[in-house]
Amino acid sequence: MKIVDLKCAIIGKSPVVRIVTDEGISGYAQAETWKHYLKPHILALREALVGEDPTLVERVMLKIRQRGGFKPWGAAVSAVEMALWDLAGKAAGLPVHKLLGGKVRDKVRVYNGSIRFPLAGHRPEDYADDMRRMMALPEGFTIFKQPIGFHSPMKREVPNFYYGEPNASPFHGALDRGPVTEKGLRHLVDCVAAMKEVAGSTVGLALDCGPGWMLGDAIRLSRMLEPFNLLWIEDVLSGDYTPWVNAGVYRELTRASVTPIHTGEQIYLRQNFKELIETHAVHVIGPDPADVGGIAELKWIAEFADLHGITIAPHGTANGLLGLAALIQVSATLPGNFIAFEYTTADPPWWSEIVEGLPSPIVRNGMIDVPDRPGMGVELIPDRAKEYLTEDDRDFFS
Repeated sequence: MKIVDLKCAIIGKSPVVRIVTDEGISGYAQAETWKHYLKPHILALREALVGEDPTLVERVMLKIRQRGGFKPWGAAVSAVEMALWDLAGKAAGLPVHKLLGGKVRDKVRVYNGSIRFPLAGHRPEDYADDMRRMMALPEGFTIFKQPIGFHSPMKREVPNFYYGEPNASPFHGALDRGPVTEKGLRHLVDCVAAMKEVAGSTVGLALDCGPGWMLGDAIRLSRMLEPFNLLWIEDVLSGDYTPWVNAGVYRELTRASVTPIHTGEQIYLRQNFKELIETHAVHVIGPDPADVGGIAELKWIAEFADLHGITIAPHGTANGLLGLAALIQVSATLPGNFIAFEYTTADPPWWSEIVEGLPSPIVRNGMIDVPDRPGMGVELIPDRAKEYLTEDDRDFFS
């Protein structure tokens, strides 16, 4: 089997990769919905792939892995990697989890980081109401992650939240950063207290806090949050689109905190997790398969973290339904340090009409059944997807 073409189409808001072979089998993958600009980056990898055997995934990846970087620039390589695994599984007639060593769990836990409701404001009572709505969702999630502080409009909507001016930027994930006022700290903690009063101990609560905090403020925040038994506080110092790790500073925070410290969604490749893990700079890591270099890369990082007593909660909020399928397959194979991965939805909603293979409903009691269909376990339906292709992408399925 040989690769004869690499294609990319923007379907809805998502770049979708198709690897075409001379045996009529194709592999598909999806990048984050935020990254429509990736199409030329993906297509630039075509020359390296054509003529290669797609079932030799690592051999192909060795040709392109150095062409990626920290979020968002590792996403093109990551999408190709996942499409290769989809293709390899279909060629073997096996689910991808069996190619990765086999599933160790039949159901995978997900946490809600993507199903959101408009907040009425950023007062404690608004966060309490939001927690009630999320806990009433039919998916029965057992873990919720709430954007707050620098990872939310709170930095703009709460007067004098911090000593700085929010940055006006056209880009998703713009970095606002600065010292937080005492008022800002106490307001955030009051909002968390209101959410925990609703949630009690029946569900887990995590916070997506930044990036943007100064180390001293982050230490104060972590200590003020200790009574609430949070699952983690995420990306306090760096994260999202910041192109560095900052492991040494994270280690100072982690050593001072009982509340688990989490980061990693922007990091590309295992080498850039090495110091974070070996120095125990965090308690929890959250690589995203659509940014870290793919699912095999994520599995390697998870196992290395497990050796060091570090847990993993993979990121994936905007990875779409093809990305959801990839997260299910790899999460089924991860060691016991796996907590849950971030649930991702159909965006736009009509994506659920052009993909088949996912269970219905997808999530029951906060869990997803691991499918045993070949490849990633899902298929695009070309006849339905074609109507959403732009004129430039009309030949995507041909």
